[in-house]
Amino acid sequence: MKITIFGATGSAGSRVVTEAILRGHEITAVVRNPDAANYLPSGIKVVTGDASNIKDVTALSTDQDVVISAIRPASGHESDVIPTTQALMNGLSKTDIRLLIVGGASTLIVPDTGGKMVIEDSRFLPVSARHIGKASADQLAVCLAETRVDWVYLSPAAQFSPGERTGNYRLGKDELLIDAEGISKISMEDAAIALLDEAEKPEHHRTRFTVAY
Repeated sequence: MKITIFGATGSAGSRVVTEAILRGHEITAVVRNPDAANYLPSGIKVVTGDASNIKDVTALSTDQDVVISAIRPASGHESDVIPTTQALMNGLSKTDIRLLIVGGASTLIVPDTGGKMVIEDSRFLPVSARHIGKASADQLAVCLAETRVDWVYLSPAAQFSPGERTGNYRLGKDELLIDAEGISKISMEDAAIALLDEAEKPEHHRTRFTVAY
């Protein structure tokens, strides 16, 4: 497959790049800062572009099979993810190219709480990080309103950080997945596996799914 990846140098995006390379896909990694390309693996196409620029999105997605967004705005600019997601949708709106988004967990429903979301439960999202959760919730709202693009939104587990590639994960939809110890966790490496599995064998369309151990 030919895959364009926005946010390719970020923590999540770089794991997606690595997983896609392992599977033999043809990668176009989009970076805003050319110096960041030094941290990417050799053997992939690296281009300069901006996911918030509709023309860049359209141009860098042409002739591709899938576009993946793993954009994470800088601290203090979390709300930038909303117009960026809108630009991605607008840039892909006249194509048949599928969009996979690495999003957030804030709107997942916490089991056995009567419908409380992660953003409302300090066990899974500290009060100090709720502004980040709000941005993720707004990003998902942009997706849910979109009917032109075949999009998919991945909500990872509450604990989402670099770790080990085990090849194991569980899938869910709108409810937070928790293990026997009450922990909701997935490594970025295993989330990348789930994302590429979805890219290769589509199971979700214009909806959200979640992954965790």
